[in-house]
Amino acid sequence: MDTTEEPGTTDAAPAAGDAGGRLVLAGTPIGNVGDASPRLRELLATADVVAAEDTRRLHRLCSALGVAPAGRVVSYHEHNERSRAGDLADAVAAGSTVLLVTDAGMPSVSDPGYRVVVACVERDLRVTAVPGPSAVLAALAVSGLPSDRFTFEGFAPRKPGERARAFAALADERRTVVLFESPHRTAATLAALAEALGGDRPAAVCRELTKTYEEVVRGPLADLAAWAAGREVRGEVCLVVAGSAGPRVRGVAELVADAEELTARGARLKDACAEVADAAGASRRDLYEAVLAARRAAGSGAAPPSA
Repeated sequence: MDTTEEPGTTDAAPAAGDAGGRLVLAGTPIGNVGDASPRLRELLATADVVAAEDTRRLHRLCSALGVAPAGRVVSYHEHNERSRAGDLADAVAAGSTVLLVTDAGMPSVSDPGYRVVVACVERDLRVTAVPGPSAVLAALAVSGLPSDRFTFEGFAPRKPGERARAFAALADERRTVVLFESPHRTAATLAALAEALGGDRPAAVCRELTKTYEEVVRGPLADLAAWAAGREVRGEVCLVVAGSAGPRVRGVAELVADAEELTARGARLKDACAEVADAAGASRRDLYEAVLAARRAAGSGAAPPSA
């Protein structure tokens, strides 16, 4: 039996616990308003409830598109999504079409949306999507880096220590990595990526995608870090980094520094060397001797610790 739907036919039947309502996640333009889909326009004009990350930006979008929301407009952002998710799910259960939009891109992808989706799924209510612009996919597509397999890491951690640990965990990641970053932290993040992944790792900085001043800068991480450090980066930024070609071979100096960092935190030298060497696949004895040699060369005068 042919079950192929003809163009323009209705969507799948409502879920078992659905009274005809639905939650619709709709992608909004990430810069160029011309990227708004016809379905987004239709839903903005017909949905019973429009939940927006920023209601002022929603009204500006509607004005640019020449539509006016017929339904109730409510805010749904990171500060109220936990408390409002249940209300929106109630509206769906009552038979309403609830349209969820964020400031740009796809709801629930580093934007509010996840909690209301979970609330609806738990009640067997219908959840669907209107695909649209995505900064993640746009950056990946224009980066010039492999796009057959990738991982999206969201926003990089703000604190330097947490950021360094997060990037260290990506050192052996074979897939292309996509991250969001704020413009004023872009230089620091690129420098941290270069340190963790290697300055020669290919990458791209994608800025202001689809907008008038769109810019894509490609090159090794070290070069991109130097580029960002020498200017005021502005606008929305996506970073795309090539995956690892294989396990990164860490130099002796780096392993010595890691072992010394552990000893500074109170670990015995032999224990620190064992932990670092095991993680790097290196010799415990060789690393221990390298640390002692580095101390002697630095004239630290530190006596070798007891076994």
